[in-house]
Amino acid sequence: MTLLAVSRLRAWPAQRWHLVLAAGVLSAALAGCSSAAPDLDVEAAQQLQAKVLTVSQSAAGNDPAGALISLDELVAQLDAAAAEGDVSFKRHQSIMKAIEAVRADLSAAKAQAEADAAAARAAADAAKAAEDAAAAEAAKAAAVPVAEPPAPVAPAPAQQNQGPGKGEKGKGKDG
Repeated sequence: MTLLAVSRLRAWPAQRWHLVLAAGVLSAALAGCSSAAPDLDVEAAQQLQAKVLTVSQSAAGNDPAGALISLDELVAQLDAAAAEGDVSFKRHQSIMKAIEAVRADLSAAKAQAEADAAAARAAADAAKAAEDAAAAEAAKAAAVPVAEPPAPVAPAPAQQNQGPGKGEKGKGKDG
């Protein structure tokens, strides 16, 4: 493996690894489908393998809800094949055991995805509420009239003394 391939594999979240491994277990349970085993018809095996591939692709595409739907379709196909005698009881039980393991992983992944989505919605709602509160506060601050400072009062002109007095003659040596 190249370094790039290894780094890409390490970048996958653990949850995705569980889904891929679970799909691998399911695929391994059906691996005998390609052989001409007497407990599984060849045509039924091919149909089941195609449905396992659909489940695996949905799980790898981070779509646990879609993978669960495909898994339900796989169970319906398996039960129909068993009813027609194309799958033995023993093989049916081993495949169902693998399906239930995959279902548990997919259900956990779906619950985690829903919890993450709910947390993201709650965070978005909290951010929106904070934004609305800030906007309301800004509008309130803008609505309060700002009192203008009073205009400076100019001093009144000095009054001149018009009464009897010395007039221009005052104290001093020049007089």
